[in-house]
Amino acid sequence: MASPVTLDVSDLAGRHVTVAGLGVSGVPAARALRGLGAAVTVVNGNDGERQRAEAAELEALGVTVRLGDGATLPQGTELIVTTPGWKPSSPLFQAADAAGVPVWGDVELAWRLRGVPAGKPAPPWLAVTGTNGKTTTVRMLAAILEAAGLRTAAVGNIGVSLLDVVLGEEPYDVLAVELSSYQLHWAPSLRAHSGAVLNLAPDHLDWHGSMAAYAADKGRIYEGNQVACVYNAADPATEDLVRAADVEEGCRAIGFTLGTPGPSQLGVVENILVDRAFVANRQKQAQELAEVSDVNPPAPHNIANALAAAALARAFGVPPAAVRDGLRAFRPDPHRVERVADVAGVAYVDDSKATNTHAAQASLDSFEHIVWIAGGLAKGATFDELVVASAKRLRGVVLIGADRALIREALARHASDVPVVDLDRTDTGAMAAAVGEAARLARPGDTVLLAPACASMDMFVNYNERGDAFAAAVHDLASGRVPDDQ
Repeated sequence: MASPVTLDVSDLAGRHVTVAGLGVSGVPAARALRGLGAAVTVVNGNDGERQRAEAAELEALGVTVRLGDGATLPQGTELIVTTPGWKPSSPLFQAADAAGVPVWGDVELAWRLRGVPAGKPAPPWLAVTGTNGKTTTVRMLAAILEAAGLRTAAVGNIGVSLLDVVLGEEPYDVLAVELSSYQLHWAPSLRAHSGAVLNLAPDHLDWHGSMAAYAADKGRIYEGNQVACVYNAADPATEDLVRAADVEEGCRAIGFTLGTPGPSQLGVVENILVDRAFVANRQKQAQELAEVSDVNPPAPHNIANALAAAALARAFGVPPAAVRDGLRAFRPDPHRVERVADVAGVAYVDDSKATNTHAAQASLDSFEHIVWIAGGLAKGATFDELVVASAKRLRGVVLIGADRALIREALARHASDVPVVDLDRTDTGAMAAAVGEAARLARPGDTVLLAPACASMDMFVNYNERGDAFAAAVHDLASGRVPDDQ
């Protein structure tokens, strides 16, 4: 749990503040704190070329940077501001707790700094979390808000620093904010206009310690909501979080469903996205918002994302036409159920962003006959449920990565008749080999699907690099080029 917060942003001048970590979150936090007059020290466990470049930038501003030591609490520290990846069990935080030093996350700092200096407009936050679909939903939401003529930005865990936006000169009417469970853990003061939990499935349990702790941190997004708590009607755990939240008087629970919606829900009727929540008579009326074909891609899990985005936008008063126009204008980010090419009647789809079993299940559910490329770092996950649910769709499986044996064993238990290729290699040609093996297993009409259900860092820098390697291998296959070692 975060330490009790006893300081305020108006009280930071001259205070000794330690920032835990560099990168997208840490560098803006250090800049902001230094701008407020704090004496800032950054600690970071890694000491590489990128970290040294970031350190030089901050040191020019008068920030002290300690690389290669992220465990020792700097003497005189009165507040820690942490970046998302640092575990609550980290020695630095244990030392802070023993010394009575409060810990804020970068989101907590951004929330407290909105409206600084005094009199500056503080745009409300429409906040999104969930195990999967956060980035897509936030980008959809921003597209809808823009279609309504509102000044907005997609920020937060999406890779755009909230601090840079909050302290920038650009005026905004509203912000579409993606928040991870890490960020929510360290943001006890956050009170969004409206929030959504898209889904809950086991993930990052090594960080949180248990599924209950992970869910509780996700549920923080609902605390103090003013207008709407948006939940997934197909995932009762998200509705349980709404029931447990302490919200402002009059805040409503709004569900979304892929089926026919009930009152106070958004859903789908005859391929039309409809709203029975933000209408004059939700018992008898439904407002058409968009067609399923307006959602790109129109896979079931992405339609759910669109409904969640629409619910948050409608909670902010956006008209129905803007929902349709925003969804039509939205273009998904790379590596999210992205069709790379069709080769010899086989579709090749990149969903490298499917880094856990829940995301992989949604991806596998989108296609009928699949050659599945899977594997990587399991992060403590098990794969039996995923294999059981998908076995009938599998034409074959190609396994890569450090923890591929876990998937192979689940396949042996529950889909023993499915051909499996186990690639015991981690060199730069491994993905090309995987695509080649998948092509041999596939038949016309099949989909070769990269949905690893695992993290990528055993073989790649990140899921983007993994997806790029897949796409490059597919384009080589389409052009007839075959690697020398194939």
